Amino acid sequence: AARSEVLAAEAVSCLNRAMATLRDIWEEIGIPEELRLERTEVVKKHIKSLLDMMVAEEESLKERLLKNIALCRKELDTLCRELQLDPFEVEEEGTILQMEKNLRTRLETLLKHKKDRKQELETLQEEDRDLCDILCTPMFQIDSNSVPSLEDLDRYRRHLASLTAEKEKRHKEFVSAKRQIILLMEELDHDPDTSFELDVVYECEETFCLSADNITALQTLLQQLQARRALNEAVCAELRARIAALWDRLQVPAEDRDAFAVH
Repeated sequence: AARSEVLAAEAVSCLNRAMATLRDIWEEIGIPEELRLERTEVVKKHIKSLLDMMVAEEESLKERLLKNIALCRKELDTLCRELQLDPFEVEEEGTILQMEKNLRTRLETLLKHKKDRKQELETLQEEDRDLCDILCTPMFQIDSNSVPSLEDLDRYRRHLASLTAEKEKRHKEFVSAKRQIILLMEELDHDPDTSFELDVVYECEETFCLSADNITALQTLLQQLQARRALNEAVCAELRARIAALWDRLQVPAEDRDAFAVH
């Protein structure tokens, strides 16, 4: 403040010296008093016009800062509601510049928080879509248009972790059942004929739909094939017993029996 007062005094001193110099020049030239007054009036108008313009510019700057403060406050109120945060308290005792800077800094921080949350939501929804496609389950219910709360995002992450675990569990069941089904079909000399059997045997393991219905159908198919093999084994056992009984009645030698036994 002291420095600015010195500068202001110097400005007044410069003006006084300039006016004194002008008066000396006018007197030396011989300009009448009446014309000197007119010229002094012109100088005063020039100086006043310059100062008025400078004051107007600084007033305009002040107005712009105040408008920016009002706008920042309005945007901050909206962001705090969107982000489920407490309203931002502004320290009123600071200067206009300090207040504007604090508000702008806080606004930039909250805008980044909003952008980060929206981006994470998009990433989670993309992962959710992939899991739902493979598991045939509905997507997590969340409003895509609003900014998710931290609790919403945490709940969404836990939901996807559960879905991922379920996918891995079903995938293991599918791979294990598929291996058994292929072996049983080869053993039974059965070619896959239904669309489901064709999907199980030939479709890529990573793209097979792991819906609950498909897993149930898979287990049913496996049980049907196991039942057919068990039935075939029972029939074979009965036939072997009948053959052995006939061998005994016909007194077939052991070497003939051993030669046939390989079949």
